[in-house]
Formats: sequence, C-alpha cells, structure tokens
Amino acid sequence: SVVESRDNSTGGHIKRTSDVVRVFAQKLSTHCEQFGIDEDFLTRVIKAAPMHDIGKIAVDDVILRKPGKFTGEEYEIMKKHPTEGAVMLKRILSEVDEREFVSIAVNVAHYHHEKWNGTGYPDQLSGEEIPLEARIMALADVFDALVSKRCYKDAYDYDRAFSIIEHDSGTHFDPALTPLFLECREQLIALYQSYEPCTPATEQEPII
Repeated sequence: SVVESRDNSTGGHIKRTSDVVRVFAQKLSTHCEQFGIDEDFLTRVIKAAPMHDIGKIAVDDVILRKPGKFTGEEYEIMKKHPTEGAVMLKRILSEVDEREFVSIAVNVAHYHHEKWNGTGYPDQLSGEEIPLEARIMALADVFDALVSKRCYKDAYDYDRAFSIIEHDSGTHFDPALTPLFLECREQLIALYQSYEPCTPATEQEPII
C-alpha cells in the first residue's frame, strides 16, 4: 500500500506480479522435489511477492514519477531500490517470528534484478548464488514489464513476450525454471485478459 501511494504504475505492477507468482507457484508445486522445496516455501514466496519493490519508496519522486526514460544517472539511482528494499524489510519484519518468511521476503526484494549470467544488479550474483525465490520473482517481474504499458513503451503482445523470456533462459533466467514458466502461458494470458486490455507495441524498447 505504501509503494502504491507513491507511484500508480508501480502499484499496478505489484498486484500483477503477485498474481503471476501465484500462477507460477501452482506449476512449481508439482515440481517441488526437483527444486528441493515444499508447499510452505511456495506459500511464503507468494506472500513475499508484493514486497519486492518496496525499496522504490526510497527513490525520489522526481525520478520515480518521471514520465519517460531514465538518464544514465537516474537509472543508477533506481538500481539502488533492491538494496534499499532489503534493508527496509529487515527492519520492518525484525519482530516477525517466522524467520524463514523474513529471509524469503528480504531475498525477493534484494535479488529480483539479478541475472543467471551474473550481469544483473545490485550484487552481480550468478546461477544458484541467486536465491530461488528471487529467480522466481525475476520471471514474474520481467513478464509484467513486457506485457504491460509503461511510460516509455507500449505493451508487447504475448508471443513476443514469451519469445523474449524463452530466448533469455540461461542468460537472464534460471534455465530450469524458465520452461515451467512458459508452460503457464495459457493461465497467464487468461490472467492478463482479466485486467484492462493493453495495446501491443510495434517496436521493441529496452526493459528496465
């Protein structure tokens, strides 16, 4: 709620990505043994998902609400939000008894912009150094960025969005998680069709 009060676009993103994580978690629930997880882990990830961008409340309004693309300097400031979010959640959730949930929430906020090949931020983690919960969040986060309208881009059509995610398996995304995410195509399209319709873009723009 705090993040939504700062930025309407971010608020919609929070709801949609949380819904995507819920859909993806249903798929992962049938592959728990493969990833060494259980239903409790997935439930915690679903609960943590809405907090992944909480660090954005530390970003100045001039940047957060800018109606256009960021400059290089502005982008570097925006890239601090995962670290800020992790610090905030450690403090906010310090008295929560369920420590496993706290750890997952902090990791989701801190590492959802890391990439499998080590070129993400803020810590340039790679592969399984990136917590599984953050690798799950990364897929939901980018998918929403692709298929939703932003101030600097129109929404991509679903074929393009899923093609980009498939192409980035093993570079941006966990190559074991990505095929399972792609199997959620029908459910995800139905989910987004239940929202307000978006207009597909005709030209590809960079995704932040």
